[in-house]
Amino acid sequence: MNKPAEKSFADPVIRLHSEDNVVIARAEVAIGAPLASLGCTARSQIPAGNKIAARQIDKGEPIRKYNVIIGFASVDIAAGTWVHGHNMAFREFDRDYAFARDYRPVDLLPEAERATFQGIVRDNGQVATRNYVGIISTVNCSATVVRRIADHFTSERLAAFPNVDGVVAFSHSIGCGMEMTGEPMDLLRRTLAGYIRHPNLAAVLVIGLGCERNQVSSLLANEKLEIGPRLHTFVMQETGGTRKTIEAGVAAVEALLPEANRVAREPVPASHLAVGLQCGGSDGFSSISANPALGAAMDILVRHGGTAILSETPEIYGVEHTLTCRAVNRGVGEQLVERIRWWKEEYSVGRDVQINGKVSPGNSSGGLANIFEKSLGSAMKGGTGPLMAVYKYAEPIETKGLVFMDTPGYDPCSATGQIAGGANLIAFTTGRGSCFGAKPVPSLKLATNTPMFRRLEEDMDINCGEVVDGTATIEEMGQKIFEQLLRTASGDTTRSEELGLGDNEFVPWQIGIMG
Repeated sequence: MNKPAEKSFADPVIRLHSEDNVVIARAEVAIGAPLASLGCTARSQIPAGNKIAARQIDKGEPIRKYNVIIGFASVDIAAGTWVHGHNMAFREFDRDYAFARDYRPVDLLPEAERATFQGIVRDNGQVATRNYVGIISTVNCSATVVRRIADHFTSERLAAFPNVDGVVAFSHSIGCGMEMTGEPMDLLRRTLAGYIRHPNLAAVLVIGLGCERNQVSSLLANEKLEIGPRLHTFVMQETGGTRKTIEAGVAAVEALLPEANRVAREPVPASHLAVGLQCGGSDGFSSISANPALGAAMDILVRHGGTAILSETPEIYGVEHTLTCRAVNRGVGEQLVERIRWWKEEYSVGRDVQINGKVSPGNSSGGLANIFEKSLGSAMKGGTGPLMAVYKYAEPIETKGLVFMDTPGYDPCSATGQIAGGANLIAFTTGRGSCFGAKPVPSLKLATNTPMFRRLEEDMDINCGEVVDGTATIEEMGQKIFEQLLRTASGDTTRSEELGLGDNEFVPWQIGIMG
C-alpha cells in the first residue's frame, strides 16, 4: 500500500494520498466550515473520522482512499460533501492478484542485535509469556464442571503460588449434536489440542461427560496427545458425576500447583514471540493511526525473527491483492484467494454478513461505509513485509514472519484460533472502544483516537491517537508498541488483565451442522 502523503496538522482534514478523491475529518466538521486545502466549505455536518469529497466525484466514479478503491459514487457528489453509505455504493471490481510480484525477503537483524524478553522456557523448548493451569471441556455438558474447578482457585487460595497466573476454564457450546467426522469436528479438536499444547499452560485437565461425540479418548488419539505429568483427563460418567468430578478436579489441580509454581523467567530472543493481530470496534481513524502503527511494530518484530498473525478473513476482503502481491510464492497467494473464495462462494452465500458488504453499526457510526473500507485498515495491522504462509483455523503455526490464519471477523472466535495456533500475545486495535481479554495470553489494547482513549483509559494500553493529533509518527508509535509488547511478554500486566478480562473469550469456530 502507498505511504500516506504529508499532511498539515493545522488542517481540519487529513489527506492520505495525493490521488485520493476523499479526505478524512480530523475532528467533527460543522456545516459551512471552511476547508481551505480543498478550496470549499463543508456542505453538511461531518463526524470525526468520516470521509469528505475532496473534489467533484461523478456518479459511478471509484472512491479512493490510500489510492485504493473502497466503493463507487452512487450519485454526483460535490466537493465538501460527507461521503458515506448514503452516497457510496458497494460492488465488486476486478483486482490484480499479481502473485509474488512484489515479494522481497525480510532483512533479518543479526542474532546478536535482536531484542530479548523475559520468558518462561518449558521442557520442550517452547516459550511462555504467562503461566496458567487450564481446565478444558470436550463438550458443553462438562462446562459447569470446568468452571466450578477453576472458580475454586481464588486469589487467596493461589497466594502460596506467586508464579502461577491463575487457574482458567475453557468451556464452549459444542462437542456433541454435531458431525462426528470432517472439518467441523477436526476444527474443534485442533482448537482444543492447540490450547492443551500451549506453552502458557503449565498443566491441563481435560474433562468430558462420557457419551458425547467428541470423546476424550478420540480427542487424544486424533491429536496425538498423551496423558502425563502436565495432562490429566476425567470422564464425568466414570468419575461419579458432577460433584465428584469437581472434587477430583480440584484435588488434581492442588497436586499440580507446586510444580507449576517452579518456574523462573529468563532472557529469550524476541523470535519466540507470535502476536495475534485483532481489530474490533473500528473507526475512520483505524487506517490512519493504530492499524498502520501496529503494522510498523510487526515489521520490527519480523526483523527480529518473530511472527505476526494476521487473521479475520472477511476483513481483508477487497484488499487481498495487497497481500497476494507480497506472497513468498504463487502457492501461498493462491491459498489466500482460495480461503476468500470459500467464504464468498460456499460459507456466506445469501447471508447478511460482513464479507457481503455490511459492517456493524459501530463501524458505520465510526466512519466506515463498507467492508472494503474496513479491510483497507484491517490489513495494515500485518505491516509491509512478505506473506510467508496461510493457515486454516487453529492450525499450528510453524513459519516465522507475517502469516495469515483463516478466521471469522468475530474477535473472540478469531483470537481463539490464533492462540490455538501458537500466539502468545494478542495486539488489539479499536476505535470505538472494544473491551477484550483472551486468557491464557495477554492482550494489548491500542486506541485509534485520543477522545476514546481518555474515555476508556482503564481499558486501553496505548494511545495511537497521538498520530492523528500530530504528536507522534507512525514509526515512533510502532517502536513504542514493539517495546510494550516486549514488556508485556516479560510479565508486565495489561489493562485487560488488571480488569480480569479473558475468562469468557474462548470461542471455537462453529462451522458445522447441529443435529
